[in-house]
Amino acid sequence: MDTWFCEFRLPCTVGGVLTLAADIEVLARFGRALADPIRCRILLALREAPAHPADLADTLEISRTRLSNHLACLRDCGLVVAVPVGRRTRYELADERLGHALDDLRTAVVAVEADKTCVDADETGCC
Repeated sequence: MDTWFCEFRLPCTVGGVLTLAADIEVLARFGRALADPIRCRILLALREAPAHPADLADTLEISRTRLSNHLACLRDCGLVVAVPVGRRTRYELADERLGHALDDLRTAVVAVEADKTCVDADETGCC
């Protein structure tokens, strides 16, 4: 049987089951996307309904340039897609299950650690 190794050359297991490196990369990509509050706001807005960048920028009260950079990150992570609509582009979640995943993750974290705050890695000196 082949053994898969994590970044640190250690076998990766979750609940005693060997996890493929690709699975770890998918979760890390999702984590990177969620690591920024603006990207979280974009994902939550798109969970409600697809939107054009100008409308998203207005709703989130950020510049179109800043929004564009975050949308590019989310596209590169595979979480959102750009859909041409005539001369405009509309953004939506790449998969409707992402909206459910966001809801599930949000409620699970609140249920488990409602009174906790998350300290940035930069503040603790780790990572």
